Amino acid sequence: MDYTNVTPEEFGELDGLEDWRVLLDAIHATFTAPNYLRAAELVRTIAEIAEEHVHHPDVELRYPGLVHVVLTTHATGGLTTHDVDVARAISAAAASTDATSDPSSTRAMELGIDSMDADRIRPFWAAVLGYADHGGYLVDPMGVGPSVWFQQMTEPRTERNRIHVDVIVPHDVAERRVADALAAGGTLLTDEDARSWWVLADADGNEACISTWQDR
Repeated sequence: MDYTNVTPEEFGELDGLEDWRVLLDAIHATFTAPNYLRAAELVRTIAEIAEEHVHHPDVELRYPGLVHVVLTTHATGGLTTHDVDVARAISAAAASTDATSDPSSTRAMELGIDSMDADRIRPFWAAVLGYADHGGYLVDPMGVGPSVWFQQMTEPRTERNRIHVDVIVPHDVAERRVADALAAGGTLLTDEDARSWWVLADADGNEACISTWQDR
């Protein structure tokens, strides 16, 4: 199958994709149907669209009528025109079922663990979480829990926590999310890598990064 890559910048300039936001290497959309049954109908329609295009998204159905959809092209490790075509078809199907979308609510999460020797501790985390090792990146085989990545350190880190949460958000809500976190008692540790990520901490020093696809 031939694939034509689409950059996040190109994706943002295309029409008919207002429901979708790029989160790193995938696009996400969250639809709210009038009720649970209508949401289930939308999920069935999405499955039919996926079969027609031979391109299958991850789909999650939640009460009372939330449908979360994630699209990426696994063969290329990023976005392609296949994702664009399926996303447009899904948005059209959602509109026909009176489902609405809120792109600003879209997000994904990862856990980052700092280590001097990631190979030594990775098997423990894979075992305790029941995760699979995909090239040093731990993922939930069920596709439910946040993935885990390991940050290589050059010297022991004793003054800071070694585990932090990465919250990946749409690029157009990142600065607002940072501002809300600071207003809620957080501290900005560094923004030197913004717009890729901002490093924040709570009042106890526990860290979290607000991340986007930009400037990577």
